[in-house]
Amino acid sequence: MSLGNIDESQADRVENSPRQVAALVELFNEVPARDLVRNLTVRLEAFEVAGRIFPLTLNDASEAPNCYICCPSSAYIDYAIDETRNFASSPLLRRMVRALVRACAPLVKASGLDHQVQVNNWLYSTNPVPRLERAAIAEMRTELTTRFPDRAIVIRSLNDIADRSTIAALKTQGFRMLAARQIYIFADRSAAPSTTRDMKRDRSRLRSTPFRLVGDRDFSEADYVRSEELYAMLYLDKYTPLNPHYTARYIGEMHRRGILRLVGLRDNGSGRLVAVTGLFENGRTLTQPIVGYDTSLPIGDGLYRMMMAMAQDHATARGLFFNMSAGAADFKRRRGAVPAIEYNAVYVRHLPLGRRVAVRIMETVLNWVGIPLLRRFEL
Repeated sequence: MSLGNIDESQADRVENSPRQVAALVELFNEVPARDLVRNLTVRLEAFEVAGRIFPLTLNDASEAPNCYICCPSSAYIDYAIDETRNFASSPLLRRMVRALVRACAPLVKASGLDHQVQVNNWLYSTNPVPRLERAAIAEMRTELTTRFPDRAIVIRSLNDIADRSTIAALKTQGFRMLAARQIYIFADRSAAPSTTRDMKRDRSRLRSTPFRLVGDRDFSEADYVRSEELYAMLYLDKYTPLNPHYTARYIGEMHRRGILRLVGLRDNGSGRLVAVTGLFENGRTLTQPIVGYDTSLPIGDGLYRMMMAMAQDHATARGLFFNMSAGAADFKRRRGAVPAIEYNAVYVRHLPLGRRVAVRIMETVLNWVGIPLLRRFEL
């Protein structure tokens, strides 16, 4: 798959629907954040610049530790330490990386990045960013530093495949790029995309599964409750409790308000969901913030494989650029996805010297140590 000119050819790939932004902001202003995402404290508002609208989140340093989607110290320290579980086969390397991360903890704290205003935060692990030009970035920077003179400005989820021009424009306006993780992009929008052997096996499983497909319009209140359970089985119990604790109320409200599309599989005997996925379609970009399945069932049932196949098929049918986020690196590579480094853009030039120096050192360490580790171990 060639992705050489993807940024230039997809200038308006991410739209940020005003209706969806308003629905998200309204939800988090009507319902306490902890009732929607149990491990999250946040304030949300809409922000418009250069004719585009963004969800804007506000967080105070005093709220740390907070969910990593609003708290860089949780992302760069707690989550990074948790990720060393991937080095279980090499205990020495695991100890060395943990020691390095802990040594950097005072640096992350000194950066003050937890005291932030975050632009385009949909409160997902992956938030596709509309293309930003220099003039829009300058306007955004001026307004936000005036309104929030003591807060870092943060934009997450920029990657070096989809956002090259935006990253370049942000750098010219004084933003620094902090490497965050390695993600995977499935962007073949041809009429007949190449299909790997694993993709063919996944579709065969979908055609023969004894479970019944549950479409977007078929979800009930009981299904929202079950979706929370299935998501927790995978993302909180199997992976890490540091992930967002999305609740049944969150899943239901996001679905009813037209922000998330849901699809799943149901057991014919019990009538219960055994797998679910939530898809977020933003313009011509797709992400998959909700995935869950009954991990007590046999691996041979292929529940995770089928959820990912449904998402890929949705992207292909609609000609969407599919950001498959991080994790399950080998699985995604074998299904046609390619790796990209994801960055957090931060602006701190209006903040005290100590915070600026800490961010600059963070950027250097992440470039020289972080990125090679991300690529070598596919984190």
